[in-house]
Amino acid sequence: MKNMMYPTQASLLFLNVCIFICGGAVQGNCVHHSTDSLAVVQIEKNVLNAKDESQSNDTVYKEDCEESCNIKTQITREEKHFMCRNLQNSIVSYTRSTKKLLRNMMDEQQASLDYLSNQVNELMNRVLLLTTEVFRKQLDPFPHRPVQAHGLDCTDIKDTIGSVTKTPSGLYIIYPEGSSYPFEVMCDMDFRGGGWTVIQKRIDGVIDFQRLWCDYLDGFGDLLGEFWLGLKKIFYIVNQKNASFVLYVTLKSEDDTFAYASYHNFWLEDETRFFKMHLGRYSGNAGDAFRGLRKEDNQNSMPFSTVDVDNDGCHPACLLDGGSVKSCSHLSNNTGWWFNQCGLANLNGIYRFPGKSLASGIQWGTWTKNNTLVKIKSVSMKIRRAYNPYFK
Repeated sequence: MKNMMYPTQASLLFLNVCIFICGGAVQGNCVHHSTDSLAVVQIEKNVLNAKDESQSNDTVYKEDCEESCNIKTQITREEKHFMCRNLQNSIVSYTRSTKKLLRNMMDEQQASLDYLSNQVNELMNRVLLLTTEVFRKQLDPFPHRPVQAHGLDCTDIKDTIGSVTKTPSGLYIIYPEGSSYPFEVMCDMDFRGGGWTVIQKRIDGVIDFQRLWCDYLDGFGDLLGEFWLGLKKIFYIVNQKNASFVLYVTLKSEDDTFAYASYHNFWLEDETRFFKMHLGRYSGNAGDAFRGLRKEDNQNSMPFSTVDVDNDGCHPACLLDGGSVKSCSHLSNNTGWWFNQCGLANLNGIYRFPGKSLASGIQWGTWTKNNTLVKIKSVSMKIRRAYNPYFK
């Protein structure tokens, strides 16, 4: 196309003049011009053909260009879709991994918080113990008056005095091994051969058992009526050398029927272990409520708890009858006992008068009648040396 010559305006004007002169009327005068006329016509045809070819080539080029542009546009669109899919997959994968990482971090933080909470509770309990000890020393700065003790415990008294004369039931002063002072106890010398030291008694609801740790530690109530002997005193009695003690629980219902539960080798750990209770072999007809019906009900080997010194194992909470319980003592009207989430036995529960609702009163969850819990009117806990002791 570059080598093809296009006619100028002058040549076109000359061609038009020639056509006009060489019309049909003057053909004879223009014979000598016929060759030139044919040449001009040929040139005009060539020019027209060149224009058509140029237009055709332009059309083909345009179509090729449009087709190429469409292909490039399609490729670019597919690349964008591919990039978007990859980006979406990357975001989903990152979100999942981030959620998993956050869950793991939260689980680790919760475990750390639970551990710290347990440590804080233990430290608070020890602080309360120390505070109680200091408070007691401030109230009683002078040593106990020297008192003539009758024996190490009620069994020792019966075996000593009873060999000479009949020993009546009543109040005696004992001085167990390991104790720093003598103290008064109620001795039952009539029940099953005598020699029983009564450590707890509930008969009429006169004495309030909704007490703090310091009260359960030292004891409260009236030895001739309702009372709790005290964890330290019980500890001194049952942890004497070369001695093994039996725990006997007597239960009386509102319709004046009786049941009992007996445990061999009853002893307590010291105050630093919050007087953790240990029980041996069970016998009786009231059922072994201390060990319960399920593994989680077992109160054996549990420390003592009160509303202000919580050792019931509910950290941060226990699930009981579909509800969340943070403190078994609080659930039992702020009474003290060897709780375990929270267990079936609590002989220190708030007293419920006959005919009233059972609620969370004195409990022995294995004593039933016609598949119904028996309502307890009175209870006592006694300990005595085993006649054929086996040592811890």
